[in-house]
Amino acid sequence: MREDVQALDISDVTANWVNAAVLERQIDERIKALADLAHTPLFFGRLDYLHAPGAEQAEGAEFEEGGAATSSQGRRRETGGSFYIGRRHVHDADGDPMVIDWRAPVSQPFYRASKKAPMDVALRRRFGYTGGELTAYEDEHLTDPDEVEQTSKLLQQEIERPRVGPMRDIVATIQPEQDEIVRSGLAGSVCVQGGPGTGKTAVGLHRVAYLLYAHRERLARTGTLVIGPNRSFLHYIEQVLPALGELEVGQATVDDLVAGRAQVRGVDDPGAALVKGDARMAEVLRRALRSHIAMPSEGVVVVRGSRRWRIASYELEEIVRELMARDMRYGAAREALPQRIAHAVLVRMERAGEAPDDRVQDAVARNAAVKAVVKAVWPAVDPAKLVLRLLSDAQFLAEHAAGLLSEDEQKAVLWAKPARSVKSAKWSAADAVLIDEAADLIERTPSLGHVVLDEAQDLSPMQYRAVGRRATTGSVTVLGDIAQGTTPWSTPSWDVALAHLGKADAVVEELTAGFRVPTDVITYASRLLPHIAPGLTPVASVRENPGAFEVREAPGGVAEVVAGVVAACREALENEGSVGLIAADARCAALGEALERAGLAFLAPGEETTTGARLTLVPASLAKGLEYDYVVLDEPAAVVDGEPDERTGLRRLYVALTRAVSGLVVVHGAGLPAALVDAA
Repeated sequence: MREDVQALDISDVTANWVNAAVLERQIDERIKALADLAHTPLFFGRLDYLHAPGAEQAEGAEFEEGGAATSSQGRRRETGGSFYIGRRHVHDADGDPMVIDWRAPVSQPFYRASKKAPMDVALRRRFGYTGGELTAYEDEHLTDPDEVEQTSKLLQQEIERPRVGPMRDIVATIQPEQDEIVRSGLAGSVCVQGGPGTGKTAVGLHRVAYLLYAHRERLARTGTLVIGPNRSFLHYIEQVLPALGELEVGQATVDDLVAGRAQVRGVDDPGAALVKGDARMAEVLRRALRSHIAMPSEGVVVVRGSRRWRIASYELEEIVRELMARDMRYGAAREALPQRIAHAVLVRMERAGEAPDDRVQDAVARNAAVKAVVKAVWPAVDPAKLVLRLLSDAQFLAEHAAGLLSEDEQKAVLWAKPARSVKSAKWSAADAVLIDEAADLIERTPSLGHVVLDEAQDLSPMQYRAVGRRATTGSVTVLGDIAQGTTPWSTPSWDVALAHLGKADAVVEELTAGFRVPTDVITYASRLLPHIAPGLTPVASVRENPGAFEVREAPGGVAEVVAGVVAACREALENEGSVGLIAADARCAALGEALERAGLAFLAPGEETTTGARLTLVPASLAKGLEYDYVVLDEPAAVVDGEPDERTGLRRLYVALTRAVSGLVVVHGAGLPAALVDAA
């Protein structure tokens, strides 16, 4: 298939160089999409249908050996045939399908069919691979009443297989409850609450791949975007969609979305960041922006040739008030104002017997007198300058935050030393979001067709709004876990978060089956749930392997704990797969030095693990969303103490405890947090 595309000759099919360039780019993208992936098979399953998919079944049909059906009326027809299910669609030299894309409707029963609901499937076959070579297969006869339904061994092995490198696709292991979310329609928004190891990130990415398959033309026009918490996380997931042939999906953090608004050089203290991220700031900005509108104090006179046309001040005020009442965006209303004034002038011209047309109206709108009125009544406003004034001018902030922010909250956001200009200001990440909000109040932000928002529980209300305005005409897939919210402003509930996103009608789905985290590990971590997310359903691991789990106390001082951590890392590296050493941010430097002295090379988060470099030193603040086969957790109490409050610290610890796929060793010298001990 790739060679066919490479052999295409477009010299005689393009009208001009522009068409040729576009077609060449499309061909290049097609070649990239057809790239082979090492150790990844093109197909992983097979379905044998009782009837041809989509065909009307003969009433009373019974199937006999030989592959033909005999109905109660004596009619005979062929069985539905076999379909190989794979990561990509593959056809032969004649264009006939050999492998069916996993997203196609005919592939759906591979994920959802069961003995109770066979979905017209006689046989489901799973293939097992090692290093890209076929090594096993496993059959389920879904319509055979004598065959007992069993858990698939190949499916279990694939779920529990050690991993090295970035996240991979899960097309061979998608579960029925995951498939329902993946194949949900483009029109509706979906929020997936999923605990550690439930596959929520993979489900969100595969939903994007499905939507691009089902609505390719529409999304090609409007665009799709995956938003993650940090660059390390985006690097970890960046190969999933290309592996499925989808190359046009953008990736960004929330900071990236608003990066063009201001150069971020400062950092807010938690109190200031909490207020700046509050949804009330949107109304403060709206009031501050609207305060620039002034009612006209006198009329306007427009001179056209020898005639003078006057619009009284009360008429101008009516126009201004009407535009304000329509609640248009500030910039759109400002552009409409001169046209409305010009229209009032044209009405007078027509009453005087003239016959002006649209060109005359445009000319009047550009008249110097009209421009002067617009400048005085509805002046242009720069969003960065608006935010600069709010954060620098106590009186201006107090005027527009009255009844919204308390005096203490106003003091928290005011700069101690006001900046002289937009360029010299040390903007923070929260400030950039405020500027983005102000910019949207002035001019509408372009909307995408679909947005995936991962680790969404950590966003502030203002950050939700920043994401939401980029999907006002599209849908969103929200992914997260309330229990893993580790910012002071993390959302208390998905209803609140979805309201800020502007998607209050989104369907909330909960994934509670854990496929990645071993039973013993998730059971230990779940001791924290009553303290960090009361009422949340604990994850139930479905893995047959309980995993390796151990809590080691290192009596003595800091040196003994560090030595215990290094020893645990060395032991973990004796196993197959990746190893992550997770520690409180403040302890990472010392641990890194100890690993170097011990001759253990290590990577930073985001750097790709290989067979030769499998150990990653992970600050606890960057662990979210990452997974390692084996995890060594250093000093849990230090992880908790590294956060501004206990709840956030315990949530950070919950994240760190649940990064392990095969085994976890907890090393501590100080006492364990009470929430872990009391629940024992």
